[in-house]
Amino acid sequence: MKCPYCGYPESKVVDSRPAESRIKRRRECLGCEKRFTTYEEVEHVPLVVVKKDGKTRQLFEKEKLLNSLLKACNKRPVPVSVLEKAVDEIESELLNCVDGEIISTQIGELAMQKLRQIDEIAYVRFASVYRQFKDVSTFMEEIQALLSADAKREKSEKH
Repeated sequence: MKCPYCGYPESKVVDSRPAESRIKRRRECLGCEKRFTTYEEVEHVPLVVVKKDGKTRQLFEKEKLLNSLLKACNKRPVPVSVLEKAVDEIESELLNCVDGEIISTQIGELAMQKLRQIDEIAYVRFASVYRQFKDVSTFMEEIQALLSADAKREKSEKH
């Protein structure tokens, strides 16, 4: 780190501590021995969502995802904190597996996985909108898949 007083290119870190969403470092110049403070922040790569048409792109918004989950959980006994945690986990997964662009369907699939673990009714509500169920039979197929998965899980838990 270059000294702001004498321009010497090297300094040593005397003290380091967290400050809000960054790290505050107290440094001492190895040239003039004066002290100065620097702040270090994590660089966040913005997530860009590629919409279903393959052309439209927009920035990922956690609030938009949270609102979708809240709608699916309307009048269900699901605390907002659980949904916020799910959104944080989804965002973390997206940040770990991509280099800046994600397809909107990936977000929808991750959201459905989380909702399935949180509340099955909310999962079916979300899936009905996300997968654009055309009729009751499509809706029933999703419920049957859910029921058979539950039956398999219960059977494996007994053994």
